[in-house]
Amino acid sequence: MSDKVRVFEIAEEAASTSAEVMQKAKELGIDLKTAQATVSYEDAEEITQYIMTGKSSRIKEPVEEKVLKPKKEIEVKEETQEVKALETNNKEQVISNSIKTEITKPAIAKPILKTEENVTILNDEDNIINPTKVVPKRKGLVIIKKKRPEEQEVKVVKENFEVKKTQKSLSDIFGENEEKNFEKNNRLREDNQRNQKVKKEKKKTPIRAQDHGRKLEVSHSNEEFRSSDDSLLGDEVVLLDMDLQDNFKIFDEPKPVNTANHSRSSKPAAFGNTPTGLKRGKRKKRVVRAQEKEDITSIVIPEDIRVYEFAEACGKTPAEVITVLFHLGMMVTKNDFLKQDELEILGEEFGIEVTVKDALEDVNYEESYDEEIDTKSFVTRPPVVTIMGHVDHGKTSLLDKIRSSKVASGEAGGITQHINSYTITKNGQKITFVDTPGHEAFSAMRTRGANVTDIIIIVVAADDGVKAQTEEVISHAKASGCPIIVAMNKMDKETANPDMVKAQMAEKNLTPIDWGGDIEFIGVSARTGDGVEDLLENILIQAELLDLKADPTAKAKATVIESSLEKGRGPVANIIVQNGTLRVGDNIVCDTTFGRVKAITNDMGEIVKELGLSETGTVLGLNEVPTTGSSLVAMDSEKEVRDIATTRAEHARAKELSKSTKVSLEEMSGLIAEGKIKQLPVIIKADVGGSLEAIKGSLEKIANDEVKVKVIHSAVGGITESDIVLASASEGCIILGFNVRPTGAIKAKAKSDGVEINTYSIIYDLLDDVKNTLSGMMSAIIREENTGQAEVRETFVVPKVGTVAGCLVTDGKVIRGGHARIIRDGVVTYTGKISSLKRFKDDAKEVASGYECGIMFDKFNDIKVGDYIETFIQIEEKVKIDN
Repeated sequence: MSDKVRVFEIAEEAASTSAEVMQKAKELGIDLKTAQATVSYEDAEEITQYIMTGKSSRIKEPVEEKVLKPKKEIEVKEETQEVKALETNNKEQVISNSIKTEITKPAIAKPILKTEENVTILNDEDNIINPTKVVPKRKGLVIIKKKRPEEQEVKVVKENFEVKKTQKSLSDIFGENEEKNFEKNNRLREDNQRNQKVKKEKKKTPIRAQDHGRKLEVSHSNEEFRSSDDSLLGDEVVLLDMDLQDNFKIFDEPKPVNTANHSRSSKPAAFGNTPTGLKRGKRKKRVVRAQEKEDITSIVIPEDIRVYEFAEACGKTPAEVITVLFHLGMMVTKNDFLKQDELEILGEEFGIEVTVKDALEDVNYEESYDEEIDTKSFVTRPPVVTIMGHVDHGKTSLLDKIRSSKVASGEAGGITQHINSYTITKNGQKITFVDTPGHEAFSAMRTRGANVTDIIIIVVAADDGVKAQTEEVISHAKASGCPIIVAMNKMDKETANPDMVKAQMAEKNLTPIDWGGDIEFIGVSARTGDGVEDLLENILIQAELLDLKADPTAKAKATVIESSLEKGRGPVANIIVQNGTLRVGDNIVCDTTFGRVKAITNDMGEIVKELGLSETGTVLGLNEVPTTGSSLVAMDSEKEVRDIATTRAEHARAKELSKSTKVSLEEMSGLIAEGKIKQLPVIIKADVGGSLEAIKGSLEKIANDEVKVKVIHSAVGGITESDIVLASASEGCIILGFNVRPTGAIKAKAKSDGVEINTYSIIYDLLDDVKNTLSGMMSAIIREENTGQAEVRETFVVPKVGTVAGCLVTDGKVIRGGHARIIRDGVVTYTGKISSLKRFKDDAKEVASGYECGIMFDKFNDIKVGDYIETFIQIEEKVKIDN
């Protein structure tokens, strides 16, 4: 087979198929039956050349004919006849089409000829074909504008190509009566084409082995086309090509351009050789994306910002930001928060000025209110006086005497556990008093009272002197910067010692006036009323010196000193008006809460329409229980207060969530250690916000290295079913109620779910119970108590049993089953249990001092003469938490 070549080898060489090779061989007069048939080298070269170039020495070369271009007035009917003439001949035909740019689309120019001589049939074997079959799958209508000389010639190149019998002829699809529509649509396409640029020429798609389509040779000579005068529309060249399913829509309006970057296409590629497969769409969108970005020189960012958020603000990628920090030795991820120094470093690296902005700056309603204050309408306002001091020093009793009421008797345990406010009138002038608790748990309440006051009265018992809470009160008073008056109470007692009080206060830098200082010391008695008038007069003098002013005509601004959730009334806020006048119907915002004032009650429990300057009362109408200590401001519109409160609430929620992710390496070790700490989960429900705040603060302080309290939920109001559900979901959780009681249904639910509910009316009892519970969770301390000592005088080895130590008890007694240490040369060599104790041959429970005995140890036989045995017992002791 050295001089023969098989058909499939020719197909591989020509990048074709065996079927096509056999077809081309048949056209050349070579009869091949199968892919295994053989031909000579000369025939193989001839077939390969014919397949790849379309030319062969055995086939007559195509003849070029010059045809004069017909005039514009030629009818479309003649075009139809010419198309029929083309279809009734061979499967392969070539029509020359020359334009200004090289044609790359599978479109065929159709010059209209008056005779059929212009088409040369190259293969005579298949002359008779169904006249309705034409070239399939063509791609639409293209109109290309060209200059029209007086007379041009066009050359028609005739070559063989295969025609797939899949489509009807143009004449069958378009009747002769379509001439008008044809010309009309061509004019529309002409107008569109004038505004478009001629697309750049595409390279001819190479022939691939799996391609079975036709090959079409088109003359690329522009000179021949320019000389042609046979254009149907004169100044345009019309390129018609049709898809089978779009035959009847060829003259419809053009479809919208597919702007997708890639689309799958099954249409043939250039000259019908290869299916295009994945097709790239137009890139109009990419042009927009490619627009140059503006250089960012400065940015304003919030305080808490993550890496990817900073990258977006700077126009960088998170990888760039992480890389800069990595080179500086900082390991971060895109979700980590950036610190202030890291922001400064990144700003310098990227050349961007970074400004950190408070996230609540735009919703700082307090600052906005202060900026709008008009001093022209100012009038004198009453002073706000806060009474502070140590527990049981008589603060509330003194206030009762001033108001002629019995407030202290109404408090559980005889101690103040709520912050209260009252307004009295003295010599026609109003004075507002704020009574704060003295117990150590209510430190936050005292701080809040000091912040809203104008004058501070520190009450000190003349017979008790300065105590722990007194020192704390002095610190709060000094920090507030308000004038201080010291009231020495219980002066009616025989043990009263005002000089001692003055000396102790002087040590705290509060020197009396009669000692050369500037602090007024007034002796009073809450029981008899002595000195009360002097105290009130001093308050009015101090207020006059302070020259307190405010605008009663402005929108109200107040401070919430207490808040609660009352049944049938909803959220209630106890406030003191600092400026303006608060009226029923005002729209108010208080930190994260908002609403409309529905009702106002003064300090005497009377319903009023408004609260004036420095007056105190309760307000109803907020959507939630407000935070104690926050400012309440009235505004014009409900939308404004809602937007401010909603924004602040969202920020507070986001800030709370961000705490869980902002963990440093130092904090990480603490969290790992914290996992080993036993926690007591609790749910706290209280009657007012101030008490709730005090209880939470006190419970958080009760902790040590082993146990702590974990508050999983706290709220103002009664104990509800949802609290029971939450507690049952947390193992070992208890519910603490302060001045609230569960209903019968809640008790039954708690009992069925195994949830413990403890209620209290005195804060001491609540804190003591929690301490006892935590103490029970702590591991007991194991204490050792020595019971005796023995000396080893002899050793005996018992086969299969062990070594027995013959000992003499020198001190105390040796107990069987007790713990023992073996000491050799002052070093402990063994610590364990005594497994056997005998006196002579009898088992003994214990052996007293001065007697001999035999001792065996648990799994230990290394005993030598002269060793000392020290016996002891272990005693467990429960630990009580210190604080």
